[in-house]
Amino acid sequence: MKLGSLTVAASLLLICLGRAGADAPDTVFLEDLTWTELRDLTASKSTIIIVPVGGTEQNGPHMTLGKHNVRVKVLSEKIARTLGNTLVAPVIAYVPEGGLSPATGHMRFPGTITVSGETFQKVLEYAARSFKLHGVKDIIFLGDHGSTQADQRAVAGRLNREWAGTPTRVHAIDEYYRAADVEFPRLLKARGYRDEELGRHAGLADTSLMLAVDQRMVRPGAARPGPPEASGVSGDPSRASAELGQLGVDLIVSRTVEAIKKAVARR
Repeated sequence: MKLGSLTVAASLLLICLGRAGADAPDTVFLEDLTWTELRDLTASKSTIIIVPVGGTEQNGPHMTLGKHNVRVKVLSEKIARTLGNTLVAPVIAYVPEGGLSPATGHMRFPGTITVSGETFQKVLEYAARSFKLHGVKDIIFLGDHGSTQADQRAVAGRLNREWAGTPTRVHAIDEYYRAADVEFPRLLKARGYRDEELGRHAGLADTSLMLAVDQRMVRPGAARPGPPEASGVSGDPSRASAELGQLGVDLIVSRTVEAIKKAVARR
């Protein structure tokens, strides 16, 4: 009798495990899936994949070196969930940040990591080639960093020329960065914030975005204005807030979703 009960229990357990294994988890992140779950997703429906591009660089004394990486991952998830049928690849954290000898750009500050433009383009290219091989039809480059935009466009253009006549297309979505770098500061300026506060790097706009995305990445007590050459801060982050940053988050997500839908429709 005991043996029979154990057999029934074991059978039920195997059935439950089989059902659990058949259902992919509620995630948009590629890293959270097994290869069979990804295979089944791409086989059953047309799947878009976002390749988020961050960067590891100084962001003033008040924001962490991983600002771009954390931000682009969080925003990519929001964009993917809004679109539906979209996955998010691992963040590319190594991008061009300046020269090594002599140190230029952000490389003048400890913790910044740089690669050559050629190396960065190769990483993008082979990420896209990998996804094409595995059946993804629309590959989206989203860059949170200004220095990556031209490289993203170059790689997308080159691969699209090579893949003409195939169902796979690569899309470098400039609207993501434009919303963060141009439209969001313009919105804040219309609310009375000054250009000197907004800045171009680690200022009020940049810091507010980070506070809205992940407050752990910001040290409010260290938030103060430049000068850029000494502190790495362009602007004044003193009045930054998560409430202001949420305006930017909403703007970036809506603009990017709209741009991706248009790009995919053109394909």
